[in-house]
Amino acid sequence: MPTRWDKDVSPTAPLPEYPRPIMERSAWLSLNGVWGYELTDAQVNAAPTGFHESIRVPYPYEAALSGAERRSIPKQRIWYHRTFEVPAAWQGQHILLNFGAVNWESTVTVNGMPIGAHKGGFDAFQYDITAALRSGANDLVVSAWNPLKVDHPDAQVLGKQREHSGGIFYTGATGIWQSVWLEPVPAIHIADLTITPDLDAKVIHLTVNAAGGTKVPLTATVRDGTAEVALVAGMSGQELTLPIAAVHAWSPEDPHLYSLQVALSGTAGDAVSSYAALRKISLGKDGQGRTTILLNNAPYLQVGALDQGYWPDGIYTAPTDVALRYDIELAKQFGFNLLRKHAKVESDRWYYWADKLGMLVWQDMPQAFGDLNEASKEQWLVEWKREIATHYNHPSIVVWTTFNEGWGENTFDVANVVALTKQLDPTRLVNNASGWTDRKCGDIADTHAYPGPWAGKPEETRASVNGEFGGVTMAVPGHRWSNDVMGYGKTLKDGWMVTSKYQKLMMTAYKLKQEIGICAYVYTQITDVEQELNGLVTYDREIIKPIAAIITAANAGNFLPLPPNPVPPDLVPTAEDEAIPRRFTIEKPADSWNSPGFDDAGWKTAPAPFGHGMGGVRTQWTSADIWIRRTITLPAVIPVKLDILLKHDEDAEVYINGVLAASASGYNDVYAPIPMNDEARALLKPGANVIAAHCRNTVGGQGIDIGISKHE
Repeated sequence: MPTRWDKDVSPTAPLPEYPRPIMERSAWLSLNGVWGYELTDAQVNAAPTGFHESIRVPYPYEAALSGAERRSIPKQRIWYHRTFEVPAAWQGQHILLNFGAVNWESTVTVNGMPIGAHKGGFDAFQYDITAALRSGANDLVVSAWNPLKVDHPDAQVLGKQREHSGGIFYTGATGIWQSVWLEPVPAIHIADLTITPDLDAKVIHLTVNAAGGTKVPLTATVRDGTAEVALVAGMSGQELTLPIAAVHAWSPEDPHLYSLQVALSGTAGDAVSSYAALRKISLGKDGQGRTTILLNNAPYLQVGALDQGYWPDGIYTAPTDVALRYDIELAKQFGFNLLRKHAKVESDRWYYWADKLGMLVWQDMPQAFGDLNEASKEQWLVEWKREIATHYNHPSIVVWTTFNEGWGENTFDVANVVALTKQLDPTRLVNNASGWTDRKCGDIADTHAYPGPWAGKPEETRASVNGEFGGVTMAVPGHRWSNDVMGYGKTLKDGWMVTSKYQKLMMTAYKLKQEIGICAYVYTQITDVEQELNGLVTYDREIIKPIAAIITAANAGNFLPLPPNPVPPDLVPTAEDEAIPRRFTIEKPADSWNSPGFDDAGWKTAPAPFGHGMGGVRTQWTSADIWIRRTITLPAVIPVKLDILLKHDEDAEVYINGVLAASASGYNDVYAPIPMNDEARALLKPGANVIAAHCRNTVGGQGIDIGISKHE
């Protein structure tokens, strides 16, 4: 499934931009491009003798843009090979080999010399390869194994990746999926920066660590545009303070960045450029004394979207830097000031664009699934610590989310994980669990609600947010990954209906903000992802489904009148959007209960859907069986082909004028279209008709609602 940016992907030098803008060196060499590759069994630890196929790095093995585009290989290891020459101007310096990310376990050799091994698919790593180099061509071999292991004691951190895509889980991203590059540095060089803003004190704190912990003198300069606003000299390994006399705070509305240059003094001579912002995220009270999230010491409503960072052509890797930037720009055009980066950690350039364009980010820890053993728990913690450390300097990140919906959470002491996170980064808020399993710790109480939104009241020490809601589903022909449809609620026919539904959801959100004090909402989601069709934009980013201007206004709390709906509504609407009454009973009725002439005067009347433990229920139903009836009025012209819109848990039968029209077993928490059979269709007539249904439940949650639509 291509995107518009594919034509701009260089076949030999893709993603040519410097990969790490938060600590940039002027001299570097990209190793992105065409590599050779070979597959072996996963347990093989010796490189193959030949590399007979080609792959474009840094796109994952499964991605079309890689040139391989094959199914995931959890039982095999992929071996990459290429040669490179060190530029003559770099002679006498140390050479660093950098990887943005490799999924999931990797090894590296240069000229046959083992360089290192790494576990973790979402964090950058680096090797000093100076000792392995030779003049002329150098051989670089990288192996990668992505076991895609879930629901297992030694399950890996993998997020939404799966061997087989389906439902809310998607294609794996095996191997190198972020940029690879070389840098020359002196023996004593800058290893990393720690940049901490203090808005209240009007200072930026800076710690510069040199390789090997060496203490060397340095200077740091802060500029606002071309004007120098702070200059300090000090030593590496010590916290330096850079005072900012005229504060210009960073926010989504005004994403002001200061440039930062750091140079080691004397013979070391290493220098990097970076940037910083004065931005503060904290808890406080709103005008009614309720706990809320503050941005720069003022209450700030965060209206956001879920962003999973998948691409139909690159899977985990955006085709170009322009494409990577586009999703953030699109979110801003919709009026969002927040993106929740869900189940994935992005390349450093994504956070750079969030910093530069002005987008708040809630950053998830990608999930591991299962009751983990001690080794897997320790690996999880290692990867979490790396994620915090490597992204600490980005002002756009304001929340760390340790767990999502209880996934992989049960074997951890969540309170300890939250405490560790606060210890590693006391400057940001911590969300202990987004949805479902709240361990009553951290700074945020987060509810998931589909369609929602709703959430509990703020607590004395925790703000109340809705971390996922909506999921309005619409399939756009010609812009779909597959014929499968996953979403929340009924699959809508057109953009007008998506717009109307979204506007109603945001009306609820703003009402809850006023009545309860909820201070953040995260809509699911910004784009479709594979078979999950609840994006505001199609997976290929070509079609914006709703009326954009109305969505933007709704996100700001302005609810504009909708134009006339160009598409006729459903023949018989479901009760998803409106509390439509139905006659019902939970006592077994006479055999003629589904016929037009049956007397249901003794039945009760209540609004559908009926059930419990299922989204959108308006009337509680907890018994084993329920029978429902409704008289409907049809127009003079009835479409020839019709679908029954059925939401059910569990087995359901639907009747039209006494004749079975459709049935379904199991459960479906969305309004799935089921073709109405010809016998039932033949009985429909203009005017009054009876639609009736029986649903039987045996375990867990339950629910039933029905409607009729034209068959598409």
